[in-house]
Amino acid sequence: MCVHRPRCPAANATDHMAACVVSAHPEQGWSLLCNGVVLFDDSGELFPDGHALAPRERLSSAA
Repeated sequence: MCVHRPRCPAANATDHMAACVVSAHPEQGWSLLCNGVVLFDDSGELFPDGHALAPRERLSSAA
């Protein structure tokens, strides 16, 4: 439960990634947001209800 003022966006909000980090584990490649979303360094996401978003493709510049 978010205790920040103003409250952080809910896990199902379009701006959910703007929530505050409550636990960062860069050595393991993930961070927990106060709305319960787990963000992975590869851009994947795991939501409190159990559904996940696969990592987004990274854009690369063609030489």
